[in-house]
Amino acid sequence: MYRYDVVVAGAGPAGICAAVEAARSGAKVAVIERYGCVGGNLTVGYVGPLLGGVCAGTMAEEIEARICPAFGLVPDFETAKIELTAMLEDAGVDVFLQTVVTGTDMDGEHLKSVSTHGKFGQLEFAADVFIDATGDGDLAVLCGCPWERGRGGDKLLQPVSLMFVIDGVDPEQKLLCCHEEHYTDLGDGREYLDLCHKACASGELPENVNIVRLYKTGNPGERMVNATQENYIDPLDPMDMAKAERSLRKQIGVVVDFLKNNIPGFADISVRGSASTVGVRESRRITGRYVLTGQDMLDKKTYPDTVVHRAGFCFDIHNPDGPGQSEDREGCPISPPPYDIPFACMSPLGCENLITAGRCISGTHMAHSSYRVMRICMAMGQAAGAAAKIMCDTHTTNATVDTDALREHLKMRGVRLDA
Repeated sequence: MYRYDVVVAGAGPAGICAAVEAARSGAKVAVIERYGCVGGNLTVGYVGPLLGGVCAGTMAEEIEARICPAFGLVPDFETAKIELTAMLEDAGVDVFLQTVVTGTDMDGEHLKSVSTHGKFGQLEFAADVFIDATGDGDLAVLCGCPWERGRGGDKLLQPVSLMFVIDGVDPEQKLLCCHEEHYTDLGDGREYLDLCHKACASGELPENVNIVRLYKTGNPGERMVNATQENYIDPLDPMDMAKAERSLRKQIGVVVDFLKNNIPGFADISVRGSASTVGVRESRRITGRYVLTGQDMLDKKTYPDTVVHRAGFCFDIHNPDGPGQSEDREGCPISPPPYDIPFACMSPLGCENLITAGRCISGTHMAHSSYRVMRICMAMGQAAGAAAKIMCDTHTTNATVDTDALREHLKMRGVRLDA
């Protein structure tokens, strides 16, 4: 049996920030990760750039400075593997890779320990406080916490994708496409987004791909491509995920051929690298003591226990039932004004010493579509790590922890919660 103050499940963007903050605050911390390296979507997921806004002073700024060639550019994923590992090591976090949480030992609503499995067999981890940063809320479900999924009515989830990077672009070709209204004249009487829409309708692009997003990396001959899409996939079903993997790999070739055949300067492109795992936008949302809604964001609702301040991103609901956005197939979704996230959204019902961080926190389908992006998830993770240390020191629960003290701790760290 391993014994820690804080155990974090998941070493993606939220989990890393949670583990590092808790360890820097003096806790003995372990992080349990199912993949063979840390980083989640920042490494094996090939996701970039780092999207979403938060107030100044969060750990997102530190990570971006360490792994991105410049602000707003796609991270260098190989650098990310090194730097994110170094952050955890420097903070004194014990990292357990290729390890999956499989069970829990509960005493009523108190989580005493988790069991894990890997090639070595089973290991047990006891802790005072646990953090679920798995994205899918795996640990919370094992604890018996209630959860929801999908949109209202049909419960469909956002589609899954595989990100990839191409090289061989003519350095003189400056084409980028970052969103549904990033109109670009190709210089020959054609407009890029219109070309994408027509290619989707004609079958030159996959049936649910009506936009090929192209993001800038640190190399002028490269682009990060966000285009592939598989609908009607249940990310919790391994056979569905295998189906998505097969389809999305094939779609990469179709998208590359579209770019080669239609875009000046792209004739010699090839795939430099791709995600090692299917990218999941949405799965479980663990029900907490407060459920954040899209209307809360639009209303700029404030909370006494705000731990993420001035979060900003659009209601980015990739259409669960076809191409484009769910609200406007070929247009940009609306963006709420900068909004706050209270700690109560990270305090799941059913387990008093568990905190959630990342896209699995408590919110509606619409709210989730905005807060699910990485910079916001990093800010949640940092708040979770700080809360975990305070709960350890004061022997409190996620419902009774002093959130004023939590906010003061974050402000001491430089997080501008009042700005």
